[in-house]
Amino acid sequence: MIKGLIFDLDGVIVNTDTYHYEAWKSVANKYSIQIDKSINENLKGLSRRDSWNLIMEIGNIQLSDEETNIVLETKNNLYRKKLKNLSRENILLGVENFLQELNHSKFKLAIGSSSKNAKDILNYLNLSSYFDSIIDGNMVKKLKPSPDIFIKAAKNLELKPNHCIVFEDSLSGVKAAKDGGFKVIAVGNKKLLEKADFYIDNFLDFKLDQYATVS
Repeated sequence: MIKGLIFDLDGVIVNTDTYHYEAWKSVANKYSIQIDKSINENLKGLSRRDSWNLIMEIGNIQLSDEETNIVLETKNNLYRKKLKNLSRENILLGVENFLQELNHSKFKLAIGSSSKNAKDILNYLNLSSYFDSIIDGNMVKKLKPSPDIFIKAAKNLELKPNHCIVFEDSLSGVKAAKDGGFKVIAVGNKKLLEKADFYIDNFLDFKLDQYATVS
């Protein structure tokens, strides 16, 4: 019996993907590395450091740890500046109505996001109050595809993984959830159809009842 719902943030609850892409593109350009949106798709769900490691691999460059830390800080500062443009239009289809319905339900809700800006994003959009627990990249040592974020989220909800469903839109996130023993609903990314347990396009007209009894 499902008792808890754990949501990734970007690509599931909100869409700030364009902000990430623009920030990474700006940083990569300084090193003459060209990235496009297809490459950006491969960065979804990865930590900031893992994303930059992939970009460096694409550009066939290597930087010292000190230089890498500067790049990561620069990217995050660019991204955070863009977050000032956040509005309710960044909340994905059907999400807020679904959260409002869950607000009066028996389910416990958590965020499980690699983003170290997750709490700020939720606060900007006045969504924090819907969640019983918010676990972000500041709170675990290993980020996705490690299952640690989701395991910690379930623990904070006082639930076992097999009593929770994870909503994810990235391959690394789906792998993390499956490796942690969770059922997974992939959202908006049909490439994950074979990896996740279930798939939905978005939360418009989404009914949880048909999934809540899975075991």
